[in-house]
Formats: sequence, C-alpha cells, structure tokens
Amino acid sequence: MAGDFYGLRSIALGRPMYFRLRAALMVAGCALALSGCLPGGGMLVGEKATRPLSNEMVETIERKGMAKETPILVRIFKEDSELEVWKQTKEGQYDLLKTYPICRWSGELGPKVKQGDRQAPEGFYMISPGLMNPNSAYYLAFNMGFPNAFDRALGRSGANLMVHGDCSSSGCYAMTDDQIGEIFALARESFDGGQRAFQVQAYPFRMTATNMAKHRDNPNMAFWRMLKEGNDHFEVTRQEPKVEVCDKRYVFNAIPFDPAQSFNPQRSCPVYDQPVEIVEAVKAKRDADNKEFSALVSRGVKTAPVLTYRDGGMNPVFAAKFPERNPLNDQRAVSLPSNPQTAPEAAHPDVTSSTPKDAPIVAAKETVPTSSGDPRKTASAPAQPSRLSKLGAWLGISRKSDDQKQPANAGSQPKVQPVAQQPAPHDSPAAKAIPAAKPAQDAAPDTGTMKGATPILGAGGLSYR
Repeated sequence: MAGDFYGLRSIALGRPMYFRLRAALMVAGCALALSGCLPGGGMLVGEKATRPLSNEMVETIERKGMAKETPILVRIFKEDSELEVWKQTKEGQYDLLKTYPICRWSGELGPKVKQGDRQAPEGFYMISPGLMNPNSAYYLAFNMGFPNAFDRALGRSGANLMVHGDCSSSGCYAMTDDQIGEIFALARESFDGGQRAFQVQAYPFRMTATNMAKHRDNPNMAFWRMLKEGNDHFEVTRQEPKVEVCDKRYVFNAIPFDPAQSFNPQRSCPVYDQPVEIVEAVKAKRDADNKEFSALVSRGVKTAPVLTYRDGGMNPVFAAKFPERNPLNDQRAVSLPSNPQTAPEAAHPDVTSSTPKDAPIVAAKETVPTSSGDPRKTASAPAQPSRLSKLGAWLGISRKSDDQKQPANAGSQPKVQPVAQQPAPHDSPAAKAIPAAKPAQDAAPDTGTMKGATPILGAGGLSYR
C-alpha cells in the first residue's frame, strides 16, 4: 500500500523521514538475507520454509478429491518406520495422502518417560503453527509438543522432541530433507487454509490384533491398549478424534454431561457421553479384534522380544544409503544387561498391568508411577526478537538456529452429538468410516514465514532429549 510500510505512514512521519526509514529497513533486510545463507548450499532459510508443493503432489491432492488448504493429520508407526500424512477430502473425511519411510528414530518401542532416555514419544499431540521451526539446524522441523497434558500428569520429562530432517535422531523422528520439506509445505498450506493445529498420532506399531498379540508380553501393553482406543476412533470415523485427558489417561470424543465440568489430567473423569454411532462402530471393531487376538494366542503366536537392544530403527529403503546410521550396524547403541529378562529403565517406563498377557485387547487404564527426570543442562534463554529480527521473520530470512522447545497448543475440534456410553477401543483397517461433518476452519493471523511461526529460535538444546 502506498504511503504505508510495515505500519510507517509517510503522512505521519513526513516524506523525507519515511523514505529514509524505508531505505534503512530494506538495507537491513538485505543484510539478514545474506546472513541467512546456509554453509555450502547457499539457500536462504526462508526459501526452505516457503518452497511450494511440487506439481506431482498438487496433482495427487486433486486426484484424491482434496484441496491444498484442507486440514492434515499425521500418523507415525515406529516398528514399520513409517510416517503417514492424511488429508481431509472435500467430503469432510480424512484419506491417506502419502506414506513416508522414516529415515531414523531412536530408542525402543514404548513411550518417552524421562529426559535423556532417547525414546521417541508415543501418544497424541497437537502441532500449532508456533511449533513449526523454519530455522532448524536439521533443515526443517516441527516440535511434537512433548510433554503433553497426559505426559505431564505422569511426571514425564523431556524437551525438543521433533520431526525433522537430516536423518539423525536422538529421541526424534528423523526424515530426509526432501521429505520434511514436503511435509512442512503440506502443513503450511493447511495452516493457510485455516487449520489451527494438526494432530500427530504416534504409535509403537500398526494397532492390529496381530501386532497386539505379538507384543502381548510387553510391559507397555496397558498404555498401548489406551492408544489403540484412539486409533479405533479414527479408523471407524476417518475423523480426527477429540482427545481429552483425565484421571491420567486419554479419553476420546467425550462430552461431559455437565457442561460446567471439564477434563482435568490429575482428577477423576467427569461423567461423560460419546456419540452413539462411534461407540457402536468401535465396539464392533473391538469385538472383531478380540476374536482374532484370542485365536492368535490360542495358536501360540510367537511373541516379540521386549527389547531389541538396538537404538531405534530405520526404514529398510535407507539401509544402503546410510549404513553408518543403521541401528542394525551399530553395536554400541545399547549394551546387553546382566539379566537379559530385565529391560533397562531407559528403554521403557515401569508400566505394570494386572491384565493377563493373553487377555482380550480391551481398553485399559495405564498405571504408571511418576518418574523424575535426570538433571539437565539448561541453555540460556534467547533474547526477545527486536523489530529488525521481526522484520527478518516476516521476510522468512532469519538466521539459522537450532530447535528450541516451544509450548504445545491444542487445536479446536468440532462438537458432536452426545450419547450415553463409556469409551471402547480397537482396530481393523477395513472398518467402514462413519460420515461426519467437515469441521470448521478458523483463520490464523499472518505472522511471517508461516502463520504463527516463531522463526527466531535459541541455539542448542537437542542433546538432552
């Protein structure tokens, strides 16, 4: 707009002063641009974060009946080393857009419990624009928002748990630079379309009856049954489940009888309803899964070891390309304990369940004693960005910096019709989705490289995850 430059009006300042300030800001912007060049590549930080979707991806989106700006949802499966991006169709349900092989993740199957255990998180996380990092030292990244309300209720600790590029993990899910670039762009387009936050569902494996039977000896099974309930709510509806936390457990698509009551992670759950069509579909799925689970156990299906004594995993497609990063080739990752039946504390939480290992895979409350985190080295807090830094953020050309912990924000969910019933769990990929209304999208304010992003981030901090 003529006469206005980032809020500086020539009428108010006088034309000579206005043009001098505009020239100074333009020179400063050029300086920021030059300082934003990456070593060896010459690419500006802003260029990575604002790179458009490829023509191939745009064609795929259109072919699947989606639009660039419709919401996304991310699902992660550790054991398969796969990350899926789902996208809402024009009919309002989610459909699988693309599956990305994960280049590297660290730890064992099981949730992250404390800082320094090298575990990648499992659970349900909401990623707001403020958790997107266009200045990551690992090309591009988004913070998973660990610990979430459930994790905090159990006293779990850790920071800077990311999905990022560079195929290097220390408690994160690491992709290749090209992969995270495309995922970042998909998120950016959805935020531009009004999505306030996208959900990440991080699972130890695909939540099938076969996998549940295979891992029935794992001490994390009570926790995984709870995750499976959320998985089933998504599978039968193809809608993002509304996730609440009460009594130190997840509940899904729950609506309190008393609107004045709310869900408190540390307190007992209020009396609540769930949509009857979802309850019935989840129950049918659970019954089918339990029947298959019992048949597998009765046939004596072989159980998987609780520990692999390897540091995480890598999708096989990357084994030849990154042999030095393949945990199968790293004998230093985890040492065998003196008692092979005893899993090291760093590998999984002290989760115990009174449920027999061959019990049906119904939802169960996780009973996890709180654990205190190890002492950590605290990085000095970054200074507040100056006006000049904010200008650089608007231009998308800020200096490169490492990932920084940022607060997680929960996205808004569409309301559903309440019905009497308590939650139920479980999975069959062939379950028919229940049609649901397309949720409303709220516009997010434009704040720079990405709406709501925080591109000026403090350095360091990735060594203590």
